[in-house]
This record gives sequence, structure tokens and C-alpha cells, in this order.
Amino acid sequence: MKPVLSLLSPIMFAALSVSLAAASPASAQDSSVGKRVEKLEDEMRAVQRKVFPGGSSRYFEPDIAPEPAAPAAPSTTSSAVSDLIARVDTLESSLATITGQVEQNNHRIKQLEDKLAAATIAPVSTNPGGVTGGSGAGNGTGTSTPSPAPDPERVNGVSSIIMPVSGDQGEDAYIYGYRLWEAKYYPEAQAQLKKAAEDHPKHRRASFAKNLLGRAYLDDGKPALAAIALYENYQENPSGERAPDSLYYLSTALIALNKKTEACQTLAELQDVYPDASAGRLSANIARNKKTANCK
Repeated sequence: MKPVLSLLSPIMFAALSVSLAAASPASAQDSSVGKRVEKLEDEMRAVQRKVFPGGSSRYFEPDIAPEPAAPAAPSTTSSAVSDLIARVDTLESSLATITGQVEQNNHRIKQLEDKLAAATIAPVSTNPGGVTGGSGAGNGTGTSTPSPAPDPERVNGVSSIIMPVSGDQGEDAYIYGYRLWEAKYYPEAQAQLKKAAEDHPKHRRASFAKNLLGRAYLDDGKPALAAIALYENYQENPSGERAPDSLYYLSTALIALNKKTEACQTLAELQDVYPDASAGRLSANIARNKKTANCK
């Protein structure tokens, strides 16, 4: 609404001019102030037409109107100043009304924008492996599209994998996720490994769970998700037992994403931060990825 404010800002100067006119007995000043107020009234009419197009003439008369009867000349300077003050009061009242209306409109627009934004962000839900059925999103005809029926063979296969009960809940949660991954039930393994890490963040197996989560994403053909999970495991728990492995598999995910420069940087950091693991159990894997990424 900047154009509106730029037209209304001279009103404050008009009020100051009226105060000066009241303090001076010269009639020339009255005439000058009167012309300035008339100019402001014309500008206010333009604002009224812009903010309230087609609105009523509640605050100002139309620009084109029948010729009014010639007003009697003011008898004294004080009466002219009083008339100017009254006209400026009208301008200020109109300004307050228009400003209030603009603020209300802006508030309503903000509420509509918030509702629209909330309506366009659909909640994300996952159903790893399609183990359970349910209704899908509406198809626009008032009916819902059902999800595909679960594969009975897959359901039976997942059900056959039992979570161990050793008394160590963090260990059991990770081992169950590992068994799902080993059986190639990758979506189910992803859900379980993520849950294991979230439920037992201080357990030593949390580092194993997040690292294996990244590998499960890689094996499931989702290198972008793998890169996120592996980087988070290294960043959040760099002293974890599988932090070096997460850097190695992160380089693998970056290669799959055709980001070979970043993969080489990751391998260099792995060798710099974890020299023992790099020279030991991960040495062959690092050499292979360096060759694949054309690292110098």
C-alpha cells in the first residue's frame, strides 16, 4: 500500500500549516493554506477512489457536482482559519478510517495466505513394504483409491523374522533391524533401524543402527536418503563405532549421485579423521571408491 501512504503523508504538513496560519493575522497566509488544504482534499479523493473503488461518497463529495451557491466571504481571519481546521480534521478522520480499513484487509489477506499454505502442505506418511492396507487419497470424484493389497508372501516373510529378547532393548532393536536388512526387506529394515536409533540414542548400537540405515537406503536404490542418514550419523556421533564406515558409505552414495568431487573430499576426510580405520579394515574399500571417483 505504499502509493496510498505517499499520497496521505502531506496531511501532517497541512496540519502544521494551519497552526502557523492561526498564529498570523495576514490574510495572504490564509489563502495559501486554503489552497494547500484544497490540494490535499483532491489527493484524498484520489486515494478514496483507489482504496474504495465504486464506494460511496461518505468522506468526500464527488469531483463533479452541481455548482454550489457562492459562499459568503468570511467576515474575519479567525473564521477562515476555523474553516481550514475543520477541513483538516475531516482529512485526518478520513485518513484514520482508510488506514484502519487497509490494515483489516491486510490481516484478512494474511489469514487467507496462511490457510492456503496449510492446505497445500499434505502430511507425509510412510507404509514400509506395503504391509498394511488402507484408503488412498481422494481422486477428485468423492471416492478414495484403495492401496494395493499386501503381498501375502512378503507379510509371512516379515512375520517370520523375530525380534530377539535379551533384556537389552537397544541391542534387540538393532539386531531386529539387522535381520530385516539381511533378509532384504529394506523398507521394513529402514523403519526399524530408524526407530532403534531414535528410541536408544545413547546406546552404543545407535551408531550401528544409523550406519545400517544408510546402507539399507543404498541397497534400496535411494542414494540421496542414504547420504543424509550417513552424514547425520558422522556429524552427530563422530566418536561412534560406525562413524568411519558412515563416511565410507557416504562417498559411495555421492558417487551414485554423480558427485565425484564431493566423494573424493569425503574419502580424504575419512583418512584424515580416522587414520587407523582407513589404513586397516576400510583400506580396500577406500581404494576402490577412490578409483571409481577418479580421486587424485
